[in-house]
Amino acid sequence: MDPAEAPIHNISDTARWVAVYRARESQRPDAVFRDPFAERLAGERGKQIAASMPFAEKSSFSFVARTWLIDQLITEQVRAGVEMVVNLAAGLDARPYRMHLPRSLQWVEVDLPEILAYKGEVLRDEKPVCALEQVRLDLSNAGARRELFSRLGQRAKRVLVVTEGLLVYLTEEEVTAFGNDLAAQPSFQHWILDVMSPALLKMLARKMTGPLDQAGIPLKFAPQTGPEFFNRCGWKPEQIHSILEAAKKIRRLPLFLRLIAMISPVSFHANRPWSAVCLLSR
Repeated sequence: MDPAEAPIHNISDTARWVAVYRARESQRPDAVFRDPFAERLAGERGKQIAASMPFAEKSSFSFVARTWLIDQLITEQVRAGVEMVVNLAAGLDARPYRMHLPRSLQWVEVDLPEILAYKGEVLRDEKPVCALEQVRLDLSNAGARRELFSRLGQRAKRVLVVTEGLLVYLTEEEVTAFGNDLAAQPSFQHWILDVMSPALLKMLARKMTGPLDQAGIPLKFAPQTGPEFFNRCGWKPEQIHSILEAAKKIRRLPLFLRLIAMISPVSFHANRPWSAVCLLSR
């Protein structure tokens, strides 16, 4: 395929793609969350990407369940007294505009300049519900991210970090370094992330990673030890929520997967397709 005709050109395009599924969920009369900005943020480019990836379309329930789970965990942590949320690789996430959050909450979005500039233009007439700050930064620059984490860590005593849809594009070594950098800040007390099993990564590699590989952003991270992987960098799994179970709970699981869900393990198994949203603590 001509690179110009490829559905995904770069990592920022994945944010447009995933926004499509939030937009569709928001239009349902029984929506489990409402993101009134998702359709504008996805744009025609997002719709084209989603239409070009049929397996991802069949698996769109997983993106809805992931969003719903992370919403629940953020709400829980804010009620418990979190003073700052740091959303790393925030993409086109609109939580500081759409969630019920205290005005005093500090919310920091970090991502590449292009995607944050695009989001800023789309939402220029909207007002966030809390104190929102954007930091344009390439998180692969280890020195720059450590400096940023240090600055943010000094501004609040209780910080929640969110990395939604980020770690899967990194190697185990990169994830370990990332986790160590976060753990170096005493105020970074909790971390919300998503993780998958090696078996699921292998399945996705067969079904849908062609466009991602062509864009130079292959899926990589699926640790053999599952959520326990993060113990090596100072983080302990506190809550582990199966995405399949969440999709079943919110009635978004497709018919063809309901029987599989009945026999699939809720807990991590390296040799079975499995994914989860986790809350880690120090």
